[in-house]
Amino acid sequence: MQPDPIFVIAAALAVAVILASAATHKLRAPARFANQVEDYQLLPRGLVRPVSRVLPFIEVAVAFALLVPASRHAAALAAAALLAGYAAAIAINLWRGRRDIDCGCAGPEQAQPIRPVLLARNAVLVSLALVASLAPHSRELGVFDSFVVIAAAAVALLIYAAADGLMANSPRLLKLIGR
Repeated sequence: MQPDPIFVIAAALAVAVILASAATHKLRAPARFANQVEDYQLLPRGLVRPVSRVLPFIEVAVAFALLVPASRHAAALAAAALLAGYAAAIAINLWRGRRDIDCGCAGPEQAQPIRPVLLARNAVLVSLALVASLAPHSRELGVFDSFVVIAAAAVALLIYAAADGLMANSPRLLKLIGR
């Protein structure tokens, strides 16, 4: 059974906004992002700068491609791969016991240490990207459908922002309450 196009388009729009936002954080503070990439200790030192410079442009390209119906399927699979790759980098460092490094998720204003909950968040985002990769059944979309797509994507983004804010601030909150 093919999903309704509203689900596919809303998922694509939400993932596109998340990737574009992530790219802007990286482009606003390239030296900080390069340090974050280096902190993961997954790349040879000589590849850290080139990868940290190229990655935001890949995210922007995938974000824009998600908005184009002809490229949505491939872009959604690329987004899922990127998000799964980020989760793998986090998982490797958690396995190594390196919980003190900044995940690079929250942008230059807010450091967020890596934690297992970030793996769950990325799993949800990978799932959302995979929904965006599905071929919807064909039907005409009306004006109301456009409103529903935008509203659904906005709700998904608000939930993401709220969860991300809670995850970013939970270490500070736990210190305040004495845990």
